[in-house]
Amino acid sequence: MWISNAFIERISNERDTILATVVYRENPRSREQTVRLVVSRQTKITDMNGRRLRPSDLEVGMVIDAFISTAMTRSIPPQAEAFEIIVVGRRATIQESVGRIVQVDTRNNFIIVATSDHNFNIIRFNVGPETVILDLLGRRIRLGELFPGLRVRVEHATFMTASIPPQTIAFVIRVIR
Repeated sequence: MWISNAFIERISNERDTILATVVYRENPRSREQTVRLVVSRQTKITDMNGRRLRPSDLEVGMVIDAFISTAMTRSIPPQAEAFEIIVVGRRATIQESVGRIVQVDTRNNFIIVATSDHNFNIIRFNVGPETVILDLLGRRIRLGELFPGLRVRVEHATFMTASIPPQTIAFVIRVIR
């Protein structure tokens, strides 16, 4: 099965294998699909110029095309072996949202923010190990130091899931008041 313009949302290592969770659409009108790709040393990985890459070169934020197995697990998200991956982009463009934190979940690594953009929207920002969280003075802090009511500016991926509330990846969370 071929998937195009898949966004790498999360990467984890398991022994000699990398698990890359990607989000993609089968066509512009379809719902977003999520699949966890099993990337091994046998997976052929190249950039758009045909240069060979290692599985460890894959990063959150990359956009890829991939040839994957149709045999998938019934887990959520489903898991499938990746036979070939072509990195077509390095980092999705970044969008910015400003609002107040409604909830901080340190167990599941996310915050929910009521944004003040146009009309009030609620967005769940997933926080990964690469997410930078800064206090008012620009110093790095931990997720557990955030609390409801803080006003924040969040730099995040341009894509969002179709869930309620919509979800996306936070790259930078900065406390602004």
